[in-house]
Amino acid sequence: MNEAADSPDPSAPPEADARADRAPEEVGGAALSGVEVIRDHLKRLPARPGVYRMYGEDGESLYVGKAKSLKARVASYAKLGGHTQRIARMIQLTRSMEFVVTASEMEALLLEANLIKRLKPRFNIILRDDKTFPHILIRDDHEAPQVLKHRGAKRLKGQYFGPFASAGAVDRTLDTLQKAFLLRTCTDSVYAARSRPCMLHQMGRCSAPCVGVISQADYAALADQARRFLRGEADQLQAQLSADMDAAAARLDFETAARLRDRIRAIAAVRASQSINPDGVEEADVFAIHTDAGQACVQAFFFRVGQNWGATAYYPRCDKDDAAEDVLAAFIAQFYDDRPPPRLVLTNLAPASADLLAAALQLRADRKVEIRTPQRGEKREIVDQAQLNAREALARRLAETRNQEAILAAVQKVFGLESPPRRIEVYDNSHIMGSNAVGGMIVAGPEGFEKTSYRKFNIKDAGIEPGDDFGMMREVMRRRFSRLKKEAEDLNAGADGASPPRRPDAWPDLVLIDGGLGQLSAVQEALAEVGFASGDLNIVAISKGPDRNAGREQFHRPGKPAFQLPMSDPALYYLQRLRDEAHRWAIGAHRAKRSADITRSPLDDIAGVGAARKKALLHRFGSARGVSRATVADLLTVEGVNEALARRIHDHFQQTG
Repeated sequence: MNEAADSPDPSAPPEADARADRAPEEVGGAALSGVEVIRDHLKRLPARPGVYRMYGEDGESLYVGKAKSLKARVASYAKLGGHTQRIARMIQLTRSMEFVVTASEMEALLLEANLIKRLKPRFNIILRDDKTFPHILIRDDHEAPQVLKHRGAKRLKGQYFGPFASAGAVDRTLDTLQKAFLLRTCTDSVYAARSRPCMLHQMGRCSAPCVGVISQADYAALADQARRFLRGEADQLQAQLSADMDAAAARLDFETAARLRDRIRAIAAVRASQSINPDGVEEADVFAIHTDAGQACVQAFFFRVGQNWGATAYYPRCDKDDAAEDVLAAFIAQFYDDRPPPRLVLTNLAPASADLLAAALQLRADRKVEIRTPQRGEKREIVDQAQLNAREALARRLAETRNQEAILAAVQKVFGLESPPRRIEVYDNSHIMGSNAVGGMIVAGPEGFEKTSYRKFNIKDAGIEPGDDFGMMREVMRRRFSRLKKEAEDLNAGADGASPPRRPDAWPDLVLIDGGLGQLSAVQEALAEVGFASGDLNIVAISKGPDRNAGREQFHRPGKPAFQLPMSDPALYYLQRLRDEAHRWAIGAHRAKRSADITRSPLDDIAGVGAARKKALLHRFGSARGVSRATVADLLTVEGVNEALARRIHDHFQQTG
């Protein structure tokens, strides 16, 4: 047992756990299990707040819980009978436990949420979608502030507005900012390289500060108006713009008046598209839960500065025995583990231990946080709307799950698998005449496409001939499955060999390759190189049918004749969708890589040439090719270029030319 002292900061992630070599608890040389383990620990536990962890065979994380009194809480597990089937199973599987004593129950709750998100224990309620929310950033570190979508750590200098519920909500707002305030969205390198206005300026979506069409002072005023709009001052801003429009019309400056009119319309359009804009809610998150058939959906609405900034649905992993109040409480605790909570959280039902949860969030935010379940009025109407969305979203998900199970059963039958596949990996390559070659992997399973598991592979092997699809596929397979092989070896290190080897969670039940017999052979060669035997993996290649007709695809398997599926087979359309998604993903990765190469300048590779000097060089010589032809003396005529840098630029192009 490892009983830690008081945790000084439960909000900080604990040390990483290495559980693979955890040994079961022993007394007198005999291994303990289940209730025996719990009772053994119970003798030494204090009646103080803390967090406990339960582990199974090979250190599998079973459960993380918090308690006001560790002794009292763990004692409830030591009793025989009275447990739900799930809890009884968890107790039976327990082989060891760990404890952390905290200063308060609030700290225990915060630490519990952190550990659950990190360890993902088998028997806990788990928020499965923990992606960061997008924000809008208006930068402050450039002469012409850029507006962009931002995720992750807030390292760039500027003002962040959000969170928005989805990338789509951010994209719609960015579109409005372009139309209404004409702010640039281009990168600094593109901005520095412009010598004439881009297409966005021609479309009326950018004021072209890069080439001086608008003065820096006027552009700064536009950026300030955009910040005011995002801070919720839309009413005052519209009134000011209306007055400016009338003044412009009065002095017969109809061109300026028309531009102001278009900006007012764009602002009004985005405000009208926000379907719920309550007068009494300035800053709040709304959560409504609905449960059915052992599953739960939590619908979230986000309100900031009095505006609806989108909605999204979550499906926490839970058990049919879990009460909705417990699921909602666990969801909220984990949701705010790495996000700042707003001042008000509205729910359709009171989460378990709501006062404790609010106090814990207040401790994390260092300001008042209120969790409220409104019973009437406008706030109740918002919660009811969220609950309706939760109910409909869960109904759609249950219907999709049933359909998905039937489809996976059909795939099992088609390929003679032992069971319906839980993880399907699909691979495709994309390139143009061998340039910017990229391999793509998508993953699908019982819950549809698992986009967080998608991967792209930049083809690195210089020995592959341009356009060699087989060579590209071999490289992708070697890289993907050599890693999987190592994971499997690590997982089974020290096994006695009496039981069958265990497989990592990322082990695919079915591998689909976009291609024919040649691609299939390349895959088999690569798998053999990294140590996979024939039969370790179920591999299928899908080739286009005659005349590339959809529905006439050929399916190839090692050592078996190719075959086609009837047009009416339910598995055919699903397999086509998988193939098309892999194709879309690979092409998208290729286009992104190609676009990066297109916008990249040879000047980017020269030390000492930043955005300002790059812009000055391009303005002086017209293009990178013009710079490459310049003499040292010519380069010295450019502002900011000294003799050492001029020689470095000249030598760079002489060496690469």
